[in-house]
Amino acid sequence: MQDNERIPVAVVGAGRMGRHHARIYQAMAEADLVAVVDRDLARARQAAAEFGCAALADVAELLAAHPGLRAASVATPARDHAAIAEPLLERGIACLIEKPLAAGADDARRIAQLSREHGAVVAVGHTERFNPAVRAVAEMGLVPRYIEVDRVSPMTFRSLDVSVVFDLMIHDLDIVLMMARSPLQDVQAIGVRVIGDEEDLASARLTFEDGCVANLTASRLAFKTERKLRVFTETAYLSLDFAQRRGVVVSLPENGQALERIRARLAAGEDLTGFDYAQLARVRPLEPPAADPLTSELQEFLAAARGERAPSVDAEAGCAAVMAAERVLEAIRAHRWQGIAGGRMGGGPAGGA
Repeated sequence: MQDNERIPVAVVGAGRMGRHHARIYQAMAEADLVAVVDRDLARARQAAAEFGCAALADVAELLAAHPGLRAASVATPARDHAAIAEPLLERGIACLIEKPLAAGADDARRIAQLSREHGAVVAVGHTERFNPAVRAVAEMGLVPRYIEVDRVSPMTFRSLDVSVVFDLMIHDLDIVLMMARSPLQDVQAIGVRVIGDEEDLASARLTFEDGCVANLTASRLAFKTERKLRVFTETAYLSLDFAQRRGVVVSLPENGQALERIRARLAAGEDLTGFDYAQLARVRPLEPPAADPLTSELQEFLAAARGERAPSVDAEAGCAAVMAAERVLEAIRAHRWQGIAGGRMGGGPAGGA
């Protein structure tokens, strides 16, 4: 990029995430935020006034007003992603599409196909991939044998029109698929609907062809927020706190001699019931440099739009996460609760006592 080059970029969707995108683009030296687009024109105007750009009602207006547009964030409900992205991708405009890539696998595959046909960059907004701690873990190149992920939070009464699988678990499905690097073989899952018509709590067990197993739990019914990842390999154990953006690593090579001494004492018949296990492990903290994940994501997206690199989460990765989420939902719906597929706390169709 030349020192004075700025990428003309727009944001489609002026909701909570769209406003975050607009705010960050407006502050980036390499971005020229030209418009915020929303079918609710009053909402678009409010955001446009705040971030110093035009307010437009739809993508057709955007393309007519800004023929030189090179990049766009799509931050609308997932059910609209394919329809909004299609005219942009057909023009070769790079799109950063918020997670999930689409509301279903068919639309996700359609977006991926459009990206290939028109040579247009598609990045998917799995922002957790840009969590500094997640990036540090990815760079380790671990070969996991068992993965455990918990993502729970209090009820916010947002996104109740979609299952918690597409609302929260989708983050971790993407990360698990990235780490496992093996085809998904089997999915078992259960889910419970409490507030609305979609699952508010879900637990899934994924088995991959290489034998790796991942257990994922997602809930929007908890009394506190917790987002944690644990990874077990043949040579290391890793624990990561997404929210704190830090973790710890216990490596077998670093603890080999201590383990051998413990094995020898056990073989000699020594009673170690009072031994403090925590003294055995040499723990290495994982504390990567601080960085805002969404800012890092948008910086990478603009670099991809300039042709300088490929996105970390491209259309194929986004499509894989949607397909995995659909398999989890299929397993939930097939699970039997007292002879009835699916389940709602309270038993009745309205969840009452």
